[in-house]
Amino acid sequence: MALTMLDKAAEHKTTAPWSAEIAAEFKRESDNPNPCVGSQLLSENERTRVWMIRLAPGERIGFHRHVLDYFWTSVNGGRGRQHVHDGTMVEYTYQPGETRHEIYGKGEFKVHDLQNIGDREMIFMTVEFKNSANQPMPLPAGVRPGMAA
Repeated sequence: MALTMLDKAAEHKTTAPWSAEIAAEFKRESDNPNPCVGSQLLSENERTRVWMIRLAPGERIGFHRHVLDYFWTSVNGGRGRQHVHDGTMVEYTYQPGETRHEIYGKGEFKVHDLQNIGDREMIFMTVEFKNSANQPMPLPAGVRPGMAA
């Protein structure tokens, strides 16, 4: 099981049924795992991948798979909703500067999406560590424009 540092008081978790559209998208991700854990890859070297997510109010980043140890930082805070591979839906209020670390053992992973359900842009920075228990998943073509791999 992944180790996650969470403030349970700020989290609302439910097992309410997902919409048919969300369930179908999750099935597609399960059949073809998405390794892009952010909307933009900012930097990559032999040890790390640095990603950014920027979501306008109502905007959503689709399902993606975490297999590497990583941390994320909420740059400016906001309110988000995630559908998680265990069938739950989580709503959470992020504080500016809030950071969480997640560690995955061999064969462990997490699949989720993220939607901005607040009234202002949400910005996250995510750093993945390539020397984790699992091998990095290959990134699709075009994710590294102008960047040395």
